[in-house]
Amino acid sequence: MLNFFKKKITLNSKEKIVVKKDYSDVEPISDYFKSETGVTFEKQITILKNKLTTFCRQRDINSFTELLDRIKSDKSLKQSLIDALTTNETFFYREFKQIEHLVSLVKKLDNKVDILCAPSATGEEPYSIAIALLEAGVSSNKFKITGIDINEEAVQRAEKAVYKERNIRNLSLVILNKYFIKDEKHYILQNIIKSQVHYRVANLFDTSFKSLGKFDFIFSRNMLIYFDKETKVKAKEILESMRKNETQEIFFGHADLF
Repeated sequence: MLNFFKKKITLNSKEKIVVKKDYSDVEPISDYFKSETGVTFEKQITILKNKLTTFCRQRDINSFTELLDRIKSDKSLKQSLIDALTTNETFFYREFKQIEHLVSLVKKLDNKVDILCAPSATGEEPYSIAIALLEAGVSSNKFKITGIDINEEAVQRAEKAVYKERNIRNLSLVILNKYFIKDEKHYILQNIIKSQVHYRVANLFDTSFKSLGKFDFIFSRNMLIYFDKETKVKAKEILESMRKNETQEIFFGHADLF
């Protein structure tokens, strides 16, 4: 009798609860992510599935269904997912002719101008605009730049303004020596430029977005490439509604085709 109970206890001690993991149906999350951010993965479903699977496994989330349920109620987890699925690779003085054109327009105005960069990614674009304006002789009190991005991690990096050599590759040695401090591996932007830009984590499609106000000039480069045609039109309409001057063209990227 004693041996029987010992065997029973031994068997019970080896029993484990096996939770089935299901990372197969990615469509519901893809649809939800598009509705929330405008970003579509229709042509990158395999990439999306791989990223989501890694995201779930790192957080002990057993299925895409569980993930979808949780991000609908957990704002922190939802932001982490947005950060994981949105990329922010850019560099200073990208498509610089547009920035030069902006500088020429600002110099013609007597009033202080408000400039929006949406998205601002890790800060290279808004800081490029600030540098170009100061280099053209525009007073620092004549312009204010607002940078917004849906990626919280990118905004935090923008505020720190610490860059690698690949990010500053288009800048001259004169500009680097004037506005950056170099350590062994990084280029650290000085406060004279950082103070010209204010950042916020914001979603273009959120109802609170328009609380940012109106702007004299709007830069929205290389964001629309992640949207389908219908969402591009919607994004364009939102940005147009935020112009102080309805005739002022928005600065879109060369890849942002409608």
